Amino acid sequence: MEVGWFMEERKKRRMELYGFLGILVFALLCPVATSLDDEGKALMSIKASFSNVANVLLDWDDLHNSDFCSWRGVFCDNATFSVISLNLSNLNLGGEISPAVGDLRNLQSVDLEGNKLTGQIPDEIGNCVSVVYLDLSDNLLYGDIPFSLSKLKQLEFLNLKNNQLTGPIPSTLTQIPNLKTLDLARNQLTGEIPRLIYWNEILQYLGLRGNMLTGTLSPDMCQLTGLWYFDVRGNNLTGTIPDSIGNCTSFEILDISYNQITGEIPYNIGFLQVATLSLQGNRLTGKIPDVIGLMQALAVLDLSENELVGPIPPILGNLSYTGKLYLHGNKLNGTIPPELGNMSKLSYLQLNDNQLVGTIPAELGKLEQLFELNLANNYLEGPIPHNISSCTALNQFNVHGNHLTGSIPSGFRNLESLTYLNLSGNNFKGRIPVELGHIINLDTLDLSGNKFYGPVPATIGDLEHLLTLNLSKNQLNGRLPSEFGNLRSIQIMDLSFNCLSDTIPAELGQLQNIVSLILNNNKLQGEIPDQLTNCFSLTNLNVSYNNLSGIIPPIRNFTTFSPDSYIGNPLLCGNWLGSICGPSVSKSRVFSRAAVVCLTLGFVTLLAMVILAIYKSIQQKQVKGHLETVQGPPKLVILHMDMAIHTFDDIMRFTENLSDKYIIGYGASSTVYKCVLKNSRPIAIKRLYNQYPHNLREFETELETIGSIRHRNIVSLHGYSLSPFGNLLFYDYMENGSLWDLLHAHAIGPSKKVKVDWETRLKIAVGAAQGLAYLHHDCNPRIIHRDIKSSNILVDENFEAHLSDFGIAKCISSGRTHASTFVLGTIGYIDPEYAHTSRLTEKSDVYSFGIVLLEILTGKKAVDNESNLHQLILSKADDNTVMEAVDPEVSVTCVDLAHVRKTFQLALLCTKRHPSERPTMHEVARVLLSLLPAPPTKPRSGPPKPIDYAQFVIDKGQQQSQLQQQQPEFLQHTNSSDAQWHVRFREVISKNTL
Repeated sequence: MEVGWFMEERKKRRMELYGFLGILVFALLCPVATSLDDEGKALMSIKASFSNVANVLLDWDDLHNSDFCSWRGVFCDNATFSVISLNLSNLNLGGEISPAVGDLRNLQSVDLEGNKLTGQIPDEIGNCVSVVYLDLSDNLLYGDIPFSLSKLKQLEFLNLKNNQLTGPIPSTLTQIPNLKTLDLARNQLTGEIPRLIYWNEILQYLGLRGNMLTGTLSPDMCQLTGLWYFDVRGNNLTGTIPDSIGNCTSFEILDISYNQITGEIPYNIGFLQVATLSLQGNRLTGKIPDVIGLMQALAVLDLSENELVGPIPPILGNLSYTGKLYLHGNKLNGTIPPELGNMSKLSYLQLNDNQLVGTIPAELGKLEQLFELNLANNYLEGPIPHNISSCTALNQFNVHGNHLTGSIPSGFRNLESLTYLNLSGNNFKGRIPVELGHIINLDTLDLSGNKFYGPVPATIGDLEHLLTLNLSKNQLNGRLPSEFGNLRSIQIMDLSFNCLSDTIPAELGQLQNIVSLILNNNKLQGEIPDQLTNCFSLTNLNVSYNNLSGIIPPIRNFTTFSPDSYIGNPLLCGNWLGSICGPSVSKSRVFSRAAVVCLTLGFVTLLAMVILAIYKSIQQKQVKGHLETVQGPPKLVILHMDMAIHTFDDIMRFTENLSDKYIIGYGASSTVYKCVLKNSRPIAIKRLYNQYPHNLREFETELETIGSIRHRNIVSLHGYSLSPFGNLLFYDYMENGSLWDLLHAHAIGPSKKVKVDWETRLKIAVGAAQGLAYLHHDCNPRIIHRDIKSSNILVDENFEAHLSDFGIAKCISSGRTHASTFVLGTIGYIDPEYAHTSRLTEKSDVYSFGIVLLEILTGKKAVDNESNLHQLILSKADDNTVMEAVDPEVSVTCVDLAHVRKTFQLALLCTKRHPSERPTMHEVARVLLSLLPAPPTKPRSGPPKPIDYAQFVIDKGQQQSQLQQQQPEFLQHTNSSDAQWHVRFREVISKNTL
């Protein structure tokens, strides 16, 4: 009995023990569960404060996936499952940083770099006391740097560069004991650099460039005994360089350029062991200390754009590892030390804009790696040393504005890498060597302002990459070589103030890219070749003070040139003062007022009778009436060299007199044919019918408009013809037809359906936008297309877009904001505001382009069975169901549907009711271009770029950070501009667009 009671009691106590243990385990686990739940809520709050999260943070969904450790960019500790790292860099996130980030108490790393985040940095971030790495760079953050950052005692890396932060640098940052990298570059910070920051022995990298900091360089800066990177470039620092600068022995990069530093360069700067010393763009005076020649670690030495005087120290020749030496823009005098020829690693030597005298040392010819040599604007004398030709890596050679003599060394033909050669403003004599034509990579050749004589070498015509040719102000004679017609890339050609004779070569009419042709003050004879009217890019012509005769071509760009372009040619007939056969006639030839009145009345009467007769003739015989005006055989006018060997009869033979079997398309007043030329290249022939007067106007408008512009996204006109078959225009043949064909070919039949993926559609949209932006912003006068639609966007074999059909285009001068005109265009694409007011602006084309974007997105026609695409999308936008209208081919092939949403928003912005609310085509093109995937980098042809001699230092430690730090300035500005546009884009969209 006792035994049974004992066993029962033992069993009872065991159950109590198990219950106690269960309660204990539950008590231990409950805090963990609560902690995990709090962090999940914090993450959801962070997501809620962001914008543009669709398709980026899809898995951040506490309803369907409560395991936040598996969410994108979230990393947890394997033991405690607490969030220790948050990496959402380069996701194009908008919105703000939520204060809830402070609830992630175990965070060790936060990386939000490269987004579009705005707002202030939350003070709550100071609660993440375990953070070691914090990167908020390349965003749009504003406001002060929060003092709470000083609570992050474990922080080693802090990067806030490329934002819009203001206010002073908090002195409390000096209270972060383990901080190694502090990068605050390119913000709007003001005030002085806190002196306490200089007493941080742990700090290794200090980046403060591109702010508005004031004050002086503290003598305490050398207390940064662990620092290797010191950059305060582009601030407003004043004062002098501290005399104690030589004590900064740990520095490897020292950049204090573009401030307002004054005084002399301290002598003990020579004790530095830096690889880069940049002092340019200040107000430094005095001489260059000789001791700099002992800084053997120097890879880059830049003392340019100061007020330094005295000679260049010969001891600089001891800098055997220096790759870049910039001393330009000072007041240095004396000679160029021959010892510079001992700098065996030198690639860049810029001594221009000083007061140097003497000769160019022959020893510079030993610099085998020399890439750029600039000695311009000094007082150098003597010849160019022949052994400069031994610098076979030389890419740019500039000695402009000196007193050099002698001739051009024939050995220059060995400089195959040379792209820029400027010998202008000297006293060179002799003939221009024919060997210059062998420097095949030249893009700039300037020999102006010398005493060269003899004929112009025809071999210069072999320089197919030449952009600028200036041989003016010499004593050249003979003919202008017809071979110059081979300079297909040339943009500027100046041979003025010479003694050139004979005629202007007709071959110059082949120069499709030439902008400026200057031939004044020569002895040229004969007529101005009609072929020059084919140079559609030509905007500046000067043939004054020659012996030209004949008639100035009265068409195309010749009607826009200033009368001063022709003055001093007494036998040249045209509309310029002094022409004996132009409007400006002598008084002896002026008729009496009565005679003028009688003649005018008679002419008006006769003209009225002629018009009446022509009108009746057209009514009776429309076609025959026009054919009688085409006198003589049809003439084919060639504008592109691929048609140069063809005649009108050839074209008719190839197409069997424009047989129907060669038709590839129809328009309202035209038919388009395909024709294969002798070289097997196809072209398209647009045939405009003659029987309607408005067709003739369209032909003239298209010829004047498309004939005067060149752009990769606008169809090229190869020629035209007036014929009994109609007025013919010859264009590039487009393998893939039009955008309308690609999107809507299924309307012809199921077999014609073409699948076009999202990236291809976006590429076509980008090309069309860039072509339209060129018409609106880069042409003078501005060109408004007036008929932008998918059928007028042609697509070549590479799916590159080309705008076509300029028959109703309108030119608007820069002084006018709009044009009042008849409403023309295509139903579904016409701007309602233009239709209502008849006021035509560029924003009318923007509206039409917005409709094209909707076609691209939906695959639907602008108008189909009385259904209006724009109204359909607006109704869906009101219901927030716009994505239902997306073409299935887009949905399947688009990697990031956020891009589709953004394009919808852009299309609706383009079609806003009021033109002032629509973006410009430049802005539209930039947004679309930002949505395209980055193209793969291609290896650069031509001479290799010189090595960056400071790279081995810059790669130390934070490689990625410093590479971004050294990003080119123009790229930084571009990114900033795009960011500001996207901000504006979001603001406008949020106001009643979707």
